[in-house]
Amino acid sequence: MIKLNTIKEKEIVPGFFGKFCHGENVTLAFWEVKKGSSIPTHNHIHEQILFVQSGRFELTLGDKKISVKKNELVVIPSNKNHSGVAVSDCKLIDVFTPKREEYYNQ
Repeated sequence: MIKLNTIKEKEIVPGFFGKFCHGENVTLAFWEVKKGSSIPTHNHIHEQILFVQSGRFELTLGDKKISVKKNELVVIPSNKNHSGVAVSDCKLIDVFTPKREEYYNQ
C-alpha cells in the first residue's frame, strides 16, 4: 500500500506538479496544475488517459481543441501530437502505458 501524501512531488514543467505511482506496465500520475501553465506540443509512445478531477484544462489533440472539465476523460493515442493549458487551477490524473520511465523515482 502507498499513501499519496507520502509520494514526493516533482515539478516536471513550470506549473505542473506531479506525484507518480508505477506498476509493471503502467504509470499513474496525479497532477496539481496552476492556472495559465502550459505544456508544449509533444508526443510519446505511451497511450494516455487524462481525467480532470477539478478545474478546466484545454487540450489540443492533433488540430482539435477540447475543453475538458471536472469528471471528464480524454484518451490520447500513442504518438499523437498534443498540448494543453490550464484554464483554471486543476487537479488532473493521467494513466500512461507503458510506464513512464522518465517519471520513475521522482
